[in-house]
Amino acid sequence: MFQGRTESTVSRESLRVSLSIVIPARNEENRLPRTLQHIISYTSAKGWDTEIIVVNDGSTDRTSDVVRQFAKRNPSISLIDNIVNSGKGSSIRDGMLRATGDIVLFTDADDSTPIEEADTLIQSIINGADIVIGSRWVDRHLQTTPQPWYRRLNGRIYNLLLRTLLELDLTDTQNGFKAFTRKAAKSVFAIQQIPGWGFDAESLFLANKLGFVVSEVPVEYVYYSEGSKIRPYRDGAKMLLELLLVRWHFVRGAYHAVLGRECTTTVALPARALTDGQSSK
Repeated sequence: MFQGRTESTVSRESLRVSLSIVIPARNEENRLPRTLQHIISYTSAKGWDTEIIVVNDGSTDRTSDVVRQFAKRNPSISLIDNIVNSGKGSSIRDGMLRATGDIVLFTDADDSTPIEEADTLIQSIINGADIVIGSRWVDRHLQTTPQPWYRRLNGRIYNLLLRTLLELDLTDTQNGFKAFTRKAAKSVFAIQQIPGWGFDAESLFLANKLGFVVSEVPVEYVYYSEGSKIRPYRDGAKMLLELLLVRWHFVRGAYHAVLGRECTTTVALPARALTDGQSSK
């Protein structure tokens, strides 16, 4: 079930947030220190109960060493150190399944959507969503530095294919800034299979089939070209194949077998994330 942003609000100051932040990282020794320091400073100032899980995806630089140095000074930081490059989807899955927070958020290592926007995602979960997408397209004026035109065009074409092949009525599945209740995170990523960039579409497709409420909210976005891992045409073609693979997995019953029951949209809605730091389980 998909719905737009809700209107009611809850005082953020009165909320005790238990938050896990998952950061996939491959060869990010230069950008990651700034991002980690920003996240640590902001979450500390908010008084949130936060754990930060960095998943090193087979880096060939000092990414793991950078995380270990931060972890020595900040016990809230932990490292999943994958020696072999497995893909962003695999990294996100590893981190989401390790996470212990009542709310689990993943974000990119370049800090393209600043951590301050977590407030908006958390508020949407409090208002009843199970999964919240930080969208660059709900309010495109928040794109401080937009992507190049060819990447925006590719994104719009991909979004059209997403609606056609997977029937997902969403504006932006690919922005790497999303929050889940713990129940939604564990349910979705326990069965998510795509190891590469197509994992976003797959996870949201599975969320829809499981009956989770998905909301999109506008967030600030800054495009950083330096260090970008996306190769627009090669990766774009691969992402299209992965969309077809998701549909194929569903048709042949691969997800059904893992669930142990028929995967339909008629399952009972999961419990909502609760306030005051309580688990939604």
